[in-house]
Amino acid sequence: MKKIFFLLLGFLAFFNANAQLIAPVKWKTTTEKLNDTEFNLVFEGTIDNGWHVYSQFTPDGGPLPLLLDFKNQKSQYTLIGTTSESKTKRAFNDVFGVDEIYFEKKVVLKQKVKITGKSVSKIDVNVSYQVCEEKCINEDKDFEFIIPKMTASETAIVASPIGVDTTKAVARDSIKENVSPKVTITPTEKPKNEQGDDKGLWSIFFIAFLSGFAALLTPCVFPLIPMTVSFFTKQSKNKAAGVRNAITYGVSIIIIYVALGSIVTAVFGADALNALATNVWFNIIFFFLLVFFAASFLGAFEIVLPYSWANKVDKQADKGGIVGILFMALALAIVSFSCTGPIVGTLLFEAASKGGIGPIVGMLGFSLALALPFMLFALFPGWLNSLPKSGGWLNTVKVFLGFLELALAFKFLSNADLVLQLHLLEREVFLAIWIAIFGVLALYLLGKITLPHDSPLPFISVGRLFLGLFILMFTIYLIPGLWGAPLKIISAFPPPMEYSESPFGVGNSQGNSSIALPEFAHSGPHGIITFEDYDKGLAYAKSVKKPILLDFTGRACVNCRKMENNVWSDKRVLPILNNEVVLISLYVDEAIKLPVSEQFVSKTTGSKIETVGDKWTDFMISKYQTNTQPLYVLTDLEGNSLNTSTPTTSYEPDVALYESWLKTGIANFKK
Repeated sequence: MKKIFFLLLGFLAFFNANAQLIAPVKWKTTTEKLNDTEFNLVFEGTIDNGWHVYSQFTPDGGPLPLLLDFKNQKSQYTLIGTTSESKTKRAFNDVFGVDEIYFEKKVVLKQKVKITGKSVSKIDVNVSYQVCEEKCINEDKDFEFIIPKMTASETAIVASPIGVDTTKAVARDSIKENVSPKVTITPTEKPKNEQGDDKGLWSIFFIAFLSGFAALLTPCVFPLIPMTVSFFTKQSKNKAAGVRNAITYGVSIIIIYVALGSIVTAVFGADALNALATNVWFNIIFFFLLVFFAASFLGAFEIVLPYSWANKVDKQADKGGIVGILFMALALAIVSFSCTGPIVGTLLFEAASKGGIGPIVGMLGFSLALALPFMLFALFPGWLNSLPKSGGWLNTVKVFLGFLELALAFKFLSNADLVLQLHLLEREVFLAIWIAIFGVLALYLLGKITLPHDSPLPFISVGRLFLGLFILMFTIYLIPGLWGAPLKIISAFPPPMEYSESPFGVGNSQGNSSIALPEFAHSGPHGIITFEDYDKGLAYAKSVKKPILLDFTGRACVNCRKMENNVWSDKRVLPILNNEVVLISLYVDEAIKLPVSEQFVSKTTGSKIETVGDKWTDFMISKYQTNTQPLYVLTDLEGNSLNTSTPTTSYEPDVALYESWLKTGIANFKK
């Protein structure tokens, strides 16, 4: 009887421990038959409240994007188009300095496939993604879609087996449930393909609107305002007709640019544009494109469309009427291309990176700002007298935009460098480039430097002086960044602090410089001596006779970075981490393959452990019965938890509580 009692207690303890394994997303899959050879594979996930799953279009350098791996495609089936997504949300992540794109409550993915093999009965798909709340889980699930054999006249949705939860922590190779597929006759649901949210589109519109005003103040556009308005008011039979023609002209400008945005979206597709915008090589190409645009604005050359285009359009404009006015607006777009082209190109790329109808919204904002002055001055011709005269200041605006384009170009090059981990454009180099660019811009605005198309400048205006002083102050603000200043105003642009030659500033290469780095260790956050291998860290802890702080973390774990930035950096916690424990950080999303001799099948989960991340995740689950990050455990030199009442802790922004937890464990170690 006593043995049965203890066995029952052991079972309950095991059950409660494993209850910590969390599965915040519940999936079901269906196969939609379109015809005899084409099908939609539909993944539908229900997300627990408070959790969110990152989209496949989450930009590089941020949290882990959702990835789909369609198995055994060769000679069996082909993918038609890209995988569409249900509605996502977008929010800026100040930890990674990128926009997060994510799902809340529900995620629907849909991929169209064409069967090319003779006897395809099923399609296997692996889906890996990151799901986060205050903690994160990296999940890896296998799904099996049954391909029904039906006549072309049948429209069927075939319910296929639900993929078994197979988080990287639980199982790499999931065991699929043996469920017989059901065939139900239901109308095929049209795929949703919505990207971003209202805030994202409003931000695109606002930035594009400001860019339109900037383009308006260039030498290619500004002089045309009084000329065009005067033409309509003088050539029209009466004032009302002149106003009507000018408004028609402004509306035509909007139609032309919105049509351009629509064409870009239609030709490439919203999803394809988004995928390109987050691609490494596309970022590199766009870097060179922006440098090319900047050189044009600075006066190296003019970007012009063929003159024959303008001549043909002018002939059509002479016909008069609404068609003639439309061609006059098109002539404006062609003639002013040398000034507006670089701005439009940059806007289209930025809007495309937001996905969906971003390019259309961007062109609407840009063209509205460009067209408004023509319409307003036609309504109130007296305002023309208050317009400043054309002159050298217009070229100054163009040059100013050129410097901004050049600075922005290095952001895209930095994105590519971060993903490829080449360390060619680390934080110090990036800041040095920006200091040089904005420093030269300040000298230019203060009249110390002239460029090819500048007019003689006997003096500078007060407005130009103020702008020059502002740019000079901004340049001086950037300089302390070389010595480790956080530069919060521009936190979204330069690489993160840890991606630098000296993570703790120039002249402080180790941070914790009073202690030499042991073998196999490196300088971690805030200079804390850190090991990324458990056995090597354990050996060092035994040699110095200190307790171990196990840090189960992830490269793309937001709250892990928040703990490091906000809690570990605190003056109450940092000395403890520097002097009283040995920190071992184990990255559960590390994709480095283990040598074949070190790969194994987990005794706890039955999954195959193939990567370094799999190894540490399996360690976390088998030892501590949880699959979330961050996770912190204080252990003695035999691997036993030192905090008896609270063996582990997770995301804890309360510094006092985290400090107390650390001190309790260390005190127990010293007993």
